[in-house]
Amino acid sequence: MAKKIHIGVIFGGRSGEHAVSLMSARSVLSVMDTSKYDITQIGITKNGVWYTGEDVLSALEKEDFSGLQKAILLPVPGEASLYSIRDTSSGSVLELAAQLDIIFPVLHGTFGEDGTLQGLLELADIAYVGAGVLGSSVGMDKSLFKDVMRTHGIPVVESITVTRKEIETDLDGVITRAEKLSPYPFFVKPANLGSSVGITKCRSRGDLLEGLMDAARYDRRILVERGLVNPREIEISVLGNQDPKASVAGEVMPEADFYSYAAKYLDGSSKLGIPADLPEDVSLAMRNMAVEAYKAIDCAGMARVDFLMDRETGEYYLNELNTLPGFTKISMYPKMWDATGLPYPQLIDRLIDLAFERKADRDHTVRTYEG
Repeated sequence: MAKKIHIGVIFGGRSGEHAVSLMSARSVLSVMDTSKYDITQIGITKNGVWYTGEDVLSALEKEDFSGLQKAILLPVPGEASLYSIRDTSSGSVLELAAQLDIIFPVLHGTFGEDGTLQGLLELADIAYVGAGVLGSSVGMDKSLFKDVMRTHGIPVVESITVTRKEIETDLDGVITRAEKLSPYPFFVKPANLGSSVGITKCRSRGDLLEGLMDAARYDRRILVERGLVNPREIEISVLGNQDPKASVAGEVMPEADFYSYAAKYLDGSSKLGIPADLPEDVSLAMRNMAVEAYKAIDCAGMARVDFLMDRETGEYYLNELNTLPGFTKISMYPKMWDATGLPYPQLIDRLIDLAFERKADRDHTVRTYEG
């Protein structure tokens, strides 16, 4: 009988998307094949403390960590070991909790999706699901990502980037710069966050002021972009490493002005159209563009690529690329692959295979130079 693969599933995190991560993790854990995988749950609290033990997910949902052990993953190549931390009268002692083959991060937002965790996993030299440091960090920063898209000739809406410091010291100047961009409406977003956290649609100067102040709570870099009046929201899932493939396109039809946090995770009011009602040539062009954007930032494993389409002109713009998309039962990423012929459990298997493939590719890199 083949040896099971030992997977460490990491969730929670020090991010405004902590709760979303827990929802995604519950969904991922529910479909992992326990005949193939031994699973160790690793939860990270809102304060950044790592825990392991029995049913860590439920403990994080209840915010009761009394039955868990604090944990640490050391950045030591070749070990791939998760340690628990036991406090004794003479100090803290590390004890081996699990010998891991691979990490599956189910972390959204800062300190999980932005390249920081990926850097730790690279130092530890362990296989992990998803994009590397570069793809994660560029995909996470909406402002830098748009600059890369512009360089590659991929259409994005006009935008400016401001800093928290500028908002605090020269709010009138920031508003003046934004109003030179285009007529209202605008969207104001934290550059480094997802799940629509901190996003405001601004129809007036008052809205813009409030939106800037709110977004600055979540990030030091804030994006202000021209808002399409009534756009269609088209999404495409991408899967792969060197030769990525795109799923069928899907459409989100929110009841509100845009696909807000509540619409995504709480009230279930938005309608989903999979596949999206698009002409064949437009669908193909968007799928090709999604793959082009994926390759442009050296993404790997997976990403959900989001587009905005002007209802009147038919013009479309690439909005963002999410390197660790939502994985709840109602999330678009697994739903679009299911509609393309790859069911959720097989999608998880494929992501794990891609992680090992990516690790094998990294292992070909020479790390020393003798001259």
